[in-house]
Amino acid sequence: MIRPTVARIDLSALKSNYRRIVDYLARERSPNPPGVIAVVKANAYGHGAGQVARALEEAGADLLACADIEEGVALRAAGVRAGILVFGALSVSALDGLFDGRLTPTISTPGAARAVQAAAARYKQRLRYHLKIDTGMNRLGFRYDGLRRTLPEVLASPNLDLEAVYTHFATADDLESPLFNDQRLRFERALADVRGEKGTGIFLAPASGENIPVPFSPYTHAANSAALLRDSRVWYDRVRPGLLLYGAVPPPLASTLPLTPVMTLGSRVVAVKGVRRGEGVGYGARFASEGPRTVAIIPAGYADGLDVRLAGRGSVLIRGRRAPIVGAVSMDMLAADVTALDVSPGDEVVIIGSQGPDRIDVREMAAAIGTIPYEILCRIGSRIERIYE
Repeated sequence: MIRPTVARIDLSALKSNYRRIVDYLARERSPNPPGVIAVVKANAYGHGAGQVARALEEAGADLLACADIEEGVALRAAGVRAGILVFGALSVSALDGLFDGRLTPTISTPGAARAVQAAAARYKQRLRYHLKIDTGMNRLGFRYDGLRRTLPEVLASPNLDLEAVYTHFATADDLESPLFNDQRLRFERALADVRGEKGTGIFLAPASGENIPVPFSPYTHAANSAALLRDSRVWYDRVRPGLLLYGAVPPPLASTLPLTPVMTLGSRVVAVKGVRRGEGVGYGARFASEGPRTVAIIPAGYADGLDVRLAGRGSVLIRGRRAPIVGAVSMDMLAADVTALDVSPGDEVVIIGSQGPDRIDVREMAAAIGTIPYEILCRIGSRIERIYE
């Protein structure tokens, strides 16, 4: 039994988006285009991490990224064979998952380095890791201006092999902010500090005071979807598309990439009601009809991830036409004004996606309620069936 409200995930569109990103990178930076780290954190932005990750593997992705160890272990359980990078902070109690799941951790603090080193020694394994540099986000990462003090201990860890160095832009989608370029310059200075002049980083050992030569040949990455579109100087060795994979462009940026939205969120009308002048609709009776109206009741609400702010601001598509959302978005239902339409119970409703000549995409929905497309997608509820096509 499937509820009327379902999310259809077009895996062919996902694969096509991945390949188009790869082709775009190859055209813009030939003959040495950057590789791709495909981001599937947060249940692949609400699309279903296991199915999405396997489809991306089929499209050619050799490295995926998730938020934490638990997400990485779940990807392995779903049959994913590609490399998996863990972006987030490491929980000491969960470090066994790095080894059981063959995951690549991000090391962003001295404490994390010590904990991972101890775990790797216990497992009698060498573990590759990515080093995160904080260039201005001020969340995770070694400060860009303190590396000579903090990194010697990390790079000297006998069981840890540095595979990559990366940073995270705070304002890649803000064309007016100078911080984006400041971060780029800080990152490049940090890389120079670590690499040294001839491919070797030189650090002062805190105990002996001697200079330690550290072999260094990792790759670098920094660009999320917005930075990928904005500035090819920050593509480095790999880029990290997330939202672009799912067919959406981070606002306010524009792109000529021919991407296809991967998710369609739809439902069906379960009832059609007549509303008299002055009567309200839904909790709080916030919508008061100025005349006789007809509303369609749709079994989708905030328990499914729809924002309550859509009331009076958003619309759905029914019979190829826009029907404004009226009254309160409740836990399990919403109402749409279909006065001008010939609507019957059972009619198909599109909440996100296309119907006839019109389309409602996540950028439009996000703009209507003052949020971002990422939130719209990631909040799609777990009780909504994902149907993969």
